[in-house]
Amino acid sequence: MANKEDVENSREPLMNRDGSAHEGHQWMVYLSTFVAVCGSYEFGCCAGFSSPTQDAITEDLSLSLAEYSMFGSILTFGAMIGAITIGPIADFIGRKGAMRLSSAFCVAGWLAIYFAESIWPLDIGRLAKGYGMGAFSYVVPVFIAEIAPKNLRGRLTAVNQLMICAGVSVSYIIGIVVSWRALALIGLIPCAVIIFGLFLIPESPRWLAKTGKHREFEVALQKLRGEDADVSHEAAEIQDYIATLDQLPKTKMLDLFQRRYSRSVIIGVGLMVCQQFGGINGVCFYVSSIFELAGFSSSIGTITYAILQVVVTGIGAAVMDKAGRKPLILISGSGLVLGCVLTAISFFLKVNDLALGAVGALAVTGILVYIGSFSIGMGSVPWVVMSEIFPINIKGQAGSLATLVNWFGAWLCSYTFNFLMSWSSYGTFILYAAINGLAIVFVVFVVPETKGKTLEQIQAAINK
Repeated sequence: MANKEDVENSREPLMNRDGSAHEGHQWMVYLSTFVAVCGSYEFGCCAGFSSPTQDAITEDLSLSLAEYSMFGSILTFGAMIGAITIGPIADFIGRKGAMRLSSAFCVAGWLAIYFAESIWPLDIGRLAKGYGMGAFSYVVPVFIAEIAPKNLRGRLTAVNQLMICAGVSVSYIIGIVVSWRALALIGLIPCAVIIFGLFLIPESPRWLAKTGKHREFEVALQKLRGEDADVSHEAAEIQDYIATLDQLPKTKMLDLFQRRYSRSVIIGVGLMVCQQFGGINGVCFYVSSIFELAGFSSSIGTITYAILQVVVTGIGAAVMDKAGRKPLILISGSGLVLGCVLTAISFFLKVNDLALGAVGALAVTGILVYIGSFSIGMGSVPWVVMSEIFPINIKGQAGSLATLVNWFGAWLCSYTFNFLMSWSSYGTFILYAAINGLAIVFVVFVVPETKGKTLEQIQAAINK
């Protein structure tokens, strides 16, 4: 048997020789992306449900603060379970099958919450929704990256984060005017779109090729590129790369730490650490209080925050394939440092009774700079890069690991935020600024640019 590394390096993925392959109409790519990102929107609906409904649920079901806190936090634990299990599941039943499973968990969760008359069905429903969220957070960007042509892959994959933001914002706004049970029923709508939409779109061609379904692979790729498109070169490149991977032994979770995969795992997991440990969940948690400190209405301030997040995320998605992944995340990281420093200064002035008239303006400016900077790059780019860098033979295990780290970081940041703030309000944001500064260093020296390359080219370069 040939040496594993020799086999892996023995065949390079085919390159586009003239860069001008005949393209057809790609409406199926856009339709498939729309159906998939309904899962991202569902993610946002699940995440945004608890904030506007806290008072009503607590009153209607006579919940204690501890019981409602459990209801709110159990979502993250469900997401961790979803994250660590959905990769192998998506490898076994396909990307479409994984999205159906995720939708089923969300439907069950919403119905349990809608009919709940006590804390237990409420918590079970929330846990089920969490599982669906964690599963969607992996399978949606992976599916989009595998179906999109290289010139559209960045912006289409970034729509994932845009729709998450939209789901959170719309849920918050609608939750102000409808009952919590009605909001639970509204959460079923994206699931219905996904379940029925999946009948209209093809499976990931790369997954079909990996599982040996060559006829279905060719049909799916032709549908995605258009009837008039010449897909022979792209099909040959995908099959050539997968044939190379098929000569390697089947991978297990521990194989991710072998030398040939170490760089892609470090990049994927490292970007998730940068995204979550820079303080985003803490800032989201504290945003209403900061706006109140500045003399703004917390409701108006939070809606402004939500709209800014959606708009800037949309801009980031639109320019990603032109600007590139790396420049966006470096600009984002620099803005995050600035936002943290401004917020830290405002808290320092407040604690020491200095220039109190400037405290509110500095706090609001810092938070808006922070969330705008996060939305332009750090919010979406880690998910885009994660969906691009892992070879398909380790994508399930590696993607699950990266997604699990992301959700663990989200929980840890939320859990520690109040403890850090009680230790030192301005010290907390100085700490976040330092972490975001280290994230910039990590991106500069470790993360490659993936713009304008096929998945096979990216993965061969990283894992050679």
